[in-house]
Amino acid sequence: MLVVGAGPAGAELGRCLAQAGVDVCVIDRLPDLQRAVFSSAAMPLAAMQELGLPAQVVGSRWSNWNLLGPSGQWRSWQQQQPLGVVLDFAALRCWLSDQMQAWGGRLKLGWTALDSEPARSGGVVTHCRDANGCSRSICSDWVVDASGQQRALIGDGVPDPDPLVSGVGLEWLLKVDQTQWLRWQGALSFALGSQWVPQGYGWVFPMQKGVLKLGVCRLLDPRRHQPGLQSLQQQLMAKLDLADAQVLDRHGGLMRSRVRRSDCHGRGPLLALGDAVSTGNLLGGEGIRHAMTSARVLGLLLQQPHAELVKRYPQVLRKKLGWRWSLTGRLARRTWLGLHSPKADQRLEHWLGVLEKCSAAELSALLFDYRFERFGLRALPYVLGLGR
Repeated sequence: MLVVGAGPAGAELGRCLAQAGVDVCVIDRLPDLQRAVFSSAAMPLAAMQELGLPAQVVGSRWSNWNLLGPSGQWRSWQQQQPLGVVLDFAALRCWLSDQMQAWGGRLKLGWTALDSEPARSGGVVTHCRDANGCSRSICSDWVVDASGQQRALIGDGVPDPDPLVSGVGLEWLLKVDQTQWLRWQGALSFALGSQWVPQGYGWVFPMQKGVLKLGVCRLLDPRRHQPGLQSLQQQLMAKLDLADAQVLDRHGGLMRSRVRRSDCHGRGPLLALGDAVSTGNLLGGEGIRHAMTSARVLGLLLQQPHAELVKRYPQVLRKKLGWRWSLTGRLARRTWLGLHSPKADQRLEHWLGVLEKCSAAELSALLFDYRFERFGLRALPYVLGLGR
């Protein structure tokens, strides 16, 4: 078994298969898994426990929400018990890969998959470039594209009524003094409104003591001129009194996803998972939890292969992630692409006012588990894209 990509999806699949005794090799184009660590990486506590993640991959824990609305008003939701974590993304990647190797899996860093083709004797041949720039070929029964939005092997497919929607983000790791740290610790904080980030949002997440993640992201809209993310980042830092913070690292990333999740999940012995099949949530930019879930679904199916595996895989995955997850693409497009006018800001301010009646736990259930039932018929027009 060959897995292309050692991110959360690929490394988790490698770990599951190696633990089941499958001969698995994971390759990644990066020479060091601690590089290119862009991910805001917030996760609800229940998901961390379900995935069996250890404390060593946690940057911080949070129990509160802070939302800055278009009017400039902060709203806060608080509780005593932790609701979730902010992961140390580099630590997560390294831990998953270490676990895979401990079970007998192999990891090759600095390797790039170029293409794949059916092997004459069955299975598939994947053509690669190794860490020294030499051409290499790997034969396997299956090859899994876990390269994320790049879709290195599975490709984008032909244009169809469900095109890829792109979101781009920029995140800086900041070193702050104790006063600033205490202001932001224990909470996920978001800036929402066109004056902060048109067609997107900003965030501040706490990491280890004295360190914050501050970022901005938006959906790309070729119909409109969009200001540069770096200028929006600097404006947000000034608004939040963080302009003097020391910048430890600057990184960014791209997420591409289909609104109706109609991606090709496999062709013959080639399969794909994670962001390569649009498991990410464009509404909140969350990808790790769903990517790892797709790895577990595919891992179980590969241990019991049969003729209709390629057909069954997307069906089982969609059932596992649930119908609410399938709505998030539509909600993301409506929410973020429409957030560029005073009217859109008024609509958002209205819904933030509705959310004031929630508890912190209910807000988490809404934003992470898409539990719209709490709002009954009031939320239906917005979910369906009708009026206010």
